[in-house]
Amino acid sequence: MVSGFDRFTAELTAILKAKGTQGLKEIAQKLKPLLRDPSFAAHAFPDETNRKRLLFHDPETDVYVLAHLHEAGKKGKPHSHGASWAVYGTIKGATDMTEWRRTNPENEDHAVLEPIERYRLGPGDARAYPPHAIHSTAHPEHSWVIRITGTDLAAIPRYHFDAKKDRMLEAAATGSA
Repeated sequence: MVSGFDRFTAELTAILKAKGTQGLKEIAQKLKPLLRDPSFAAHAFPDETNRKRLLFHDPETDVYVLAHLHEAGKKGKPHSHGASWAVYGTIKGATDMTEWRRTNPENEDHAVLEPIERYRLGPGDARAYPPHAIHSTAHPEHSWVIRITGTDLAAIPRYHFDAKKDRMLEAAATGSA
């Protein structure tokens, strides 16, 4: 019998070979049932000691599937994965995502970013991010996250935006107190 994870990785590599990054939304959709599968959760997170765990790598497509443990209160800075894409999915807890747009020319030495969308990825939710998509994550509670990437992110240039150097444009709160 083929496990749900084995079936998913076969579908994942087949989609990438046939469609490349045009198949990212389909990959996110196929990940959703796996995120709700208790046997996959037990496989991906056998204990709470390993913060980042490689679950799968296909040398032909260079796709990686990783399991990440995030502590409650962890907030990431705006960043992109450079030339790689990513698919994020949540098994347990929540990931608050913010997608950002750069509003000034890339040749300037600082970045001016404005949020374009905010949403929560709860248990069973997954979403695809194309190459160079700027996003940030926050974990209001202890979270189990699956991240699929198009390559080893440690091997390529990635971009992190620094609030001390760069400007993050946040809309002012409106309404009465």
